Amino acid sequence: MAEKWEEIDRYARQWIDEAGKRIRASFAKQLTVEAKENPNDLVTNVDRAIEQFFAEHIRRQFPSHRLLGEEGFGDRIDALDGVVWVIDPIDGTMNFVHQRRHFAVSIGIFEDGIGQLGYVYDVVFDELYAAQKGRGVFLNGEPLGLLQPAPVTESIIAINGTWLMENKRLDHRPLMRLAKEARGTRSYGSAALELAYVAAGRLDAYISPRLSPWDFAGGMILIEEAGGMVTTLDGKPLDLLGRNSVLAAKPGVHEEILRRYLHD
Repeated sequence: MAEKWEEIDRYARQWIDEAGKRIRASFAKQLTVEAKENPNDLVTNVDRAIEQFFAEHIRRQFPSHRLLGEEGFGDRIDALDGVVWVIDPIDGTMNFVHQRRHFAVSIGIFEDGIGQLGYVYDVVFDELYAAQKGRGVFLNGEPLGLLQPAPVTESIIAINGTWLMENKRLDHRPLMRLAKEARGTRSYGSAALELAYVAAGRLDAYISPRLSPWDFAGGMILIEEAGGMVTTLDGKPLDLLGRNSVLAAKPGVHEEILRRYLHD
């Protein structure tokens, strides 16, 4: 039986709206902040509460669906059969803790591994980027056009400064050259928002050597629906069940970065 995507979309939007209200209400309260894998990998009581909120609603309304989440309220998933929600309750937790802005709720909904619905919600600026497979990308209900090709020299590239200096994950020198030859670089501290900005044409490319599925699931659906490309830094498809390097870009920029800067 075909999934009722319109119904799923309606509930997802309702829950995202409620999650946003809860997150904004938390600004007036004391946060509990903990570190996870390293001192800069933060999680708060709000992250956990929001993921639990989504998990409870999904299981109640769509008991056959499964959840892959960052904070431990999801299912143990080793295959993408059926419908899977991939959720980051707050992407950009460090920004949430320190700045109270530049963070987002990110949701990608997949059926048998194919992205069907994608959402990135900028809670503070009340901007909902949303896409349904085959129907385009929308920002607060207004359609966004397809992305148009551009060269690197006319592009703004989102990349964290960490990857432009010597590091353990990749050779920084080609990326330094990319940063010099691009029109400009930016870093917002939220993969989900940066991917949404690529889908909306606010950025032309986004690069990160290490993201989890919940970081990129929603944004990947947005970009692909906008006519952009999302791959690993080797140009391969992303693995929705593991960590990935990520290159997301509009047409032309994606191919040029792969050819000239990542595979010289």
